[in-house]
Amino acid sequence: MAIRLKSPEQIERMRKAGRIVRLVLDRLGDMIAPGITTEELNAEAERLCCTNGGKCLFKGVPGRGNAGPFPGVVCVSLNEEVVHGIPSSRRICEGDIVSVDFGVELDGWCGDAAETYIVNQVPDNVCRLVEVTRNSLAMAVAMCAPGLKWSSIAEAMQGYVESEGFSVVREFVGHGIGSEMHEDPKVPNFVSPELRRYDIRLEPGLVIAVEPMVNLGSADVKCAPDGWTVVTRDSMASAHFENTIAITPDGATVLTDGS
Repeated sequence: MAIRLKSPEQIERMRKAGRIVRLVLDRLGDMIAPGITTEELNAEAERLCCTNGGKCLFKGVPGRGNAGPFPGVVCVSLNEEVVHGIPSSRRICEGDIVSVDFGVELDGWCGDAAETYIVNQVPDNVCRLVEVTRNSLAMAVAMCAPGLKWSSIAEAMQGYVESEGFSVVREFVGHGIGSEMHEDPKVPNFVSPELRRYDIRLEPGLVIAVEPMVNLGSADVKCAPDGWTVVTRDSMASAHFENTIAITPDGATVLTDGS
């Protein structure tokens, strides 16, 4: 792995990008309601990002296989959609959960975050799914400290999620971030033999995007026919939270919380 540590000045530049990410996510969270289309959310995200001098990171990212470049600036994934949902004319409905993932580049430095929003009343187990996913990210931030191995944090996240009766998605993990959206290392939310073998020791200057994706049912996922949208194989709900986090001598600081 070629991990690139960031200086305090570079981290502060990433925080500026993170402020735009949070501004956009907060605005979209205010807009999400029955009847609004995911394309309307996409248009507002692009407008607000550009107005604040940022570049939307996701638009034009190359697809895999026969999938073309990602056409939106924001990923909007509903209910059983885990991640990479393409904005469209589809309208959000009462009882949906809506996962929004957004990234910004500002003056050569990146920020990336995601939130899952509840649209009014949802079943108790779905509400708990969203809460547990949010909590698992907060747990990771609270545990981060120089010298700690990431496997101990991943193990705690996985153990908490599974103790609540949910499952952690394996196919998609967090990542390093800096002057590029995706850098080394890979940052899983679960423990595997690969992580044990190539563990990550946290040290000041390491910046990572931590993003638990948690399913109500099985951890298994598949790609939809559009080549981008990832859905749960059992069609049960999924939630997604993410923040860009910098390791400091004292622990961790979140760069996408708007501070």
